Amino acid sequence: MSNDQRRTPPGTSGAGHGGQRPMGFGGHGMLTMPGQKAKNFKGTLRRLLGYLKPYQAKLTVVFLTAALSTVFSIVSPKLLGNATTTIFAGFMGKLKGIPGAAFDFSAIWQIVLTLLGLYLFSSLFAYIQQYVMAGVAQKIVCTLRREVNEKLARLPLKYFDGRTHGEVMSRVVNDVDTISGTLQQSLTQMITSLITLIGVIVMMLTISPLMTLIVLLTIPLSFVVIKQIASRSMPHFKGQQQALGALNGHVEEMYTGHKIVKAFGREKQAIEKFEQINGKLYESGWKAQFISGIMMPLMMFVGNIGYVLICVVGGVLVTLGSITIGDVQAFIQYAQQFSHPITQMANIANIIQSTLVSAERIFEILDEQEEEAGEAAEKRAGEWRGHVTFEYVSFGYKEGEPLIRNMNIDVAPGMTVAIVGPTGAGKTTLVNLLMRFYEIGEGRITIDGRDIRSMPREELRSQFGMVLQDTWLFNGTIRENIAYGRAGASETEIVQAARAAHADHFIRTLPDGYETVLNEEASNISQGQKQLLTIARAFLADPTILILDEATSSVDTRTELLIQQAMARLMEGRTSFVIAHRLSTIRDADLILVMNQGSVIEQGNHEELLAKGGFYADLYNSQFSQNGEAQQAI
Repeated sequence: MSNDQRRTPPGTSGAGHGGQRPMGFGGHGMLTMPGQKAKNFKGTLRRLLGYLKPYQAKLTVVFLTAALSTVFSIVSPKLLGNATTTIFAGFMGKLKGIPGAAFDFSAIWQIVLTLLGLYLFSSLFAYIQQYVMAGVAQKIVCTLRREVNEKLARLPLKYFDGRTHGEVMSRVVNDVDTISGTLQQSLTQMITSLITLIGVIVMMLTISPLMTLIVLLTIPLSFVVIKQIASRSMPHFKGQQQALGALNGHVEEMYTGHKIVKAFGREKQAIEKFEQINGKLYESGWKAQFISGIMMPLMMFVGNIGYVLICVVGGVLVTLGSITIGDVQAFIQYAQQFSHPITQMANIANIIQSTLVSAERIFEILDEQEEEAGEAAEKRAGEWRGHVTFEYVSFGYKEGEPLIRNMNIDVAPGMTVAIVGPTGAGKTTLVNLLMRFYEIGEGRITIDGRDIRSMPREELRSQFGMVLQDTWLFNGTIRENIAYGRAGASETEIVQAARAAHADHFIRTLPDGYETVLNEEASNISQGQKQLLTIARAFLADPTILILDEATSSVDTRTELLIQQAMARLMEGRTSFVIAHRLSTIRDADLILVMNQGSVIEQGNHEELLAKGGFYADLYNSQFSQNGEAQQAI
């Protein structure tokens, strides 16, 4: 991946957009930073909920167990209040000298045992709720990942050409993880918070409607505090995220290009820029945390106003005999619990909003236009010969901006076609059209007389072998990388392919031979060795048509010679399209296609084109010296 693709864009964290929960501050009396809003909130929510439908029975179990667990925990303060009332009654009886007055330990123990039972059942139901919900969440996420992965396999190449690898990875990994966390935790928290809020209000009303009214009157004041703090802290949190994204991008850029920074003596400028961004992060960070940190003291202050009023009114009601002292104790506990679910639901609502942004980004991938399916056709019977024709082919990457116009080419089976031309002439585009990575605008391309648009892509691409300058090897053994060319290849076939590509010798000199594990970037072998392995893979695939990029400027002379020999052997008897960089290839080619600005402006063999004295002759004379050095490139 290039530095540009890995670079974190300003305003995002290093994890990628949508890859983490909003920064904020949890706990009661606190709330998270408001996240991005989904463009289509209702539609995205409805679609995400659609993934929950197959699990309705399990979700019902989750809802019931969450409700029971919460109800059991809500009843507990009331029972503790009854225990306090019983102890207080015994104490007052003894204090007043009432004959036979005593502490009713049997009643107290009964309450204690009941509480233990409630706590036990509450924990048991909470465990069941979490266990079931974890299974549901992971199955939904597994389904989402599978759908996205299958979708990516069906997307055309232009989708990936128009986006960085980091952006696609962020959606596939980080956004899915965000949904996973929300389903597993926030959804159940929302249920328990809602039931807790309702349950606490009901229990407070059963104790004293008057004191309940006092508690409810403190809610507007709490919301005023929350709104004021949130509105002042949000710009600083946004600034913090932007500065964090810029800092991540700068650090990654400086370390990936560490040698260049050193070579040009730019350490001072790099440090100065770091200090500048770090200073912005510090300013935004401390302001955001300081302002948001005021939330807890202010919420406690508002809560304490309510507690004072409750204690005063409760005391009066106890002296009047309207309620017991245990009820006052229970009510104070409920009042303390009352603000928790409100703040928690505010936080969860914000998290859900961010989750819907992630879901929307995933659904954007799932809704992308796929590669057009070819017309239903039976697979070709018999062997392919490799006769390729382009008939009046026109194509452009953008609408109204044609790159190739009325291209006509006829390539007989077994011919070697050298494609030459300046940068941007359309050489790679020709390859993309042959493989149906892009669909042509007008005309048609045929292989053995059959329009490639009528062929299933799998069948079409199975006839091609590609060896490009930018080698692609995956994290696995050398054997697995060669075997990637053909499923089910035997050990003997893999070794024969390696020998044909002149790769067997260097493979056997490695400590683990064919079992040598290549790392993610295959940096534990040389560039030339990588190219030999890709040629071995092409040998194993045994394609009808070859597409080669023969550039070998980054390897030593001996390896370059081996690659040339391997490529020459690979091209024997096959129709080959070579993006030519070497004089020997151009001279030996059966047909040379000279491209410029998307059009084939000349075609013929080396002698014919030189004799014409046209664009090719000018290109040849400008690029190659009189002695015809083979290392220079067109």
